[in-house]
Parts: sequence; C-alpha cells; structure tokens
Amino acid sequence: MITSSATWREPPAARGFTLIELMITVAIVAILTAIAYPNYRDYVIRGQVVSATDGLSAMSANMERYYQDNRQYNTVTAGSPPYSPCDTTQYPNITYGTFTITCAVVTGPNGSFILTATGSGSTAGFTYTINQANTQTSTVVAPAPSNWRLTCTSTWEIKAGQC
Repeated sequence: MITSSATWREPPAARGFTLIELMITVAIVAILTAIAYPNYRDYVIRGQVVSATDGLSAMSANMERYYQDNRQYNTVTAGSPPYSPCDTTQYPNITYGTFTITCAVVTGPNGSFILTATGSGSTAGFTYTINQANTQTSTVVAPAPSNWRLTCTSTWEIKAGQC
C-alpha cells in the first residue's frame, strides 16, 4: 500500500475584485468628479478675476494721482515726462494674470478715462471696466462658463452669477 505524507488542502480564497465591485467604484469616482470639477473651475476663475479687479483698482488710483498733479489724465506734453499711466508709448502692454488692461482717455475741461481689463485663456469672455467716477462694470460672455455669464452695470462680478 502506498502512503503519502501529503495532505489535501483547501485552495486559497480567490483574491481581487469582482466586476461589480469595480463598476461601483468607477461610478462613485465619476459622480464625485462630475460634482468637483465645476466647483474647482469656479474656484480657479475666482482667483484669476482678482487679478483683473486689483489691476484696475491700482491703475485707477495711479490715474487719480496723475490727475491731482497735472489736472488731466493724458500725458501733459507728448513724448516727455511726466507720463500718464495710460501713455501707451511708455506702457504698451499692461497685464495682470490672464487679463490685459487698456486705457482710453477723453481730453477736455473735465477729462475722463475708462480702464478695461479683458480676459484671455481660461478667462476669455470676461471684461471688467472702471472709469474716473469709480463706476465699475463687468460683462461675461461665451466662451466663459455659463454660470458666470452675466452683465453687471454697477459693480464687478467676482463670484459666479453674483453682481
């Protein structure tokens, strides 16, 4: 008679995930991503909008300082100092983050200016303005995210859908 020292053992339990467990995990990740990504994008845009509003506020303050010293918003004598903050020959490209700031000066007895910040890249479609009377406006159009698309005539839109 043949005897064996080997004893029969139960095979080890299968290790890994079943297809249903994997599909449930993928569904949960997809749902979380669908909720988180738009909120994250709004958060990033809010951070970039601050660049525009800070830049416009700083430029507006510089324009007012220049006006106090020279009683006009444009350069007093073309081509010679002191230069207006809106003198494009001295300051051709003013950028703050993803925004480019342009300036228009109206000469005359009272004088006026309007500063415009125009977004590009991830802030394309965003336009913010301020004038000498500190009137702030914002216009957000496509290709900006739909929840940001709004026109505010008396203040800046710094949060999605809120003037």
